[in-house]
Amino acid sequence: MSYKSLGLAAMLVTASMALAGCEQAEKSAQQLMGQAAETAKQAIDDTHKAAEQALSEASGGLINPGKKPADDAEEPETSTKTL
Repeated sequence: MSYKSLGLAAMLVTASMALAGCEQAEKSAQQLMGQAAETAKQAIDDTHKAAEQALSEASGGLINPGKKPADDAEEPETSTKTL
């Protein structure tokens, strides 16, 4: 083999290793982004629960978190029905 062939082979090996490294870095970044999104969602949910609890306590229990008034829960009846 000539030095040019060895140099070309070394360059190809280096390039393939760099590509593999980039793919691994991309996968790691995607995993980190997924974990960050899940953590943010959990923080938002926890904050929402705390806010509902605080609102309920501040209103003396007049506002119950997570419950809809009875009027909103029922669907209004229509006088005409489609057959």
